[in-house]
Amino acid sequence: MKDKIIVALDVDTRDKAVEWVKRLKSDVGCFKVGKQLFTSTGPEVVRKIKSEGAGIFLDLKFHDIPNTVAAASIEAVRLGVDMFNVHALGGYEMMARSADAVRDEAERLAIKKPVFIAVTVLTSMSDESLREAGILTPAADEVRRLALLAKRAGMDGVVASPREIRLIKEACGGDFIVVTPGVRTSLSASDDQVRVMTPGEASRAGADYLVIGRPITKAADPVAAVKAISEAMCPE
Repeated sequence: MKDKIIVALDVDTRDKAVEWVKRLKSDVGCFKVGKQLFTSTGPEVVRKIKSEGAGIFLDLKFHDIPNTVAAASIEAVRLGVDMFNVHALGGYEMMARSADAVRDEAERLAIKKPVFIAVTVLTSMSDESLREAGILTPAADEVRRLALLAKRAGMDGVVASPREIRLIKEACGGDFIVVTPGVRTSLSASDDQVRVMTPGEASRAGADYLVIGRPITKAADPVAAVKAISEAMCPE
């Protein structure tokens, strides 16, 4: 189960990030480098984490014109990340051209292609907040629509809340990867997340990877927290 756990490095320095990597790399699958850390430290933090022998999910949610996102995706491949994402709302052409670019660059470099996924609807968004943004369909319907679009564009999977895992698997097939943030232990607060589940619930629903931050990094004993989460994810 530990290989399914992605720890979110929600810190602002390279040293803090590397400290967490050294502390947890034997107990989890990989680490998420998001906008805060990447903006603060740049691509060097990715190289440093890779040098520690840890996997990386680069969570920058590229969303721009197709040519720009395809070019950025090539750079992500060159960085050697294991997984990264774009935003599905960028549309079919953006995703399809980027997916082609990722495959071609990985083949050119003779390296394993990173898992390339698309963000559907942020876990902080409710049906009401979607309506405020002009999206009138319920979150679950919008997630399903964007997941199908991502699959048609050649993406490997999507990021979605745990509440939509089953409908994505039913619509796109069991091999279509679902990465789920919005995972909270039963004893932790939901913070700014809205559509959440516990690790056990998300795993049993079919999640391929769980992105977990504060329930681990804010725990009194992070290693023990990871082990408890892994145990909770085991089939009953």
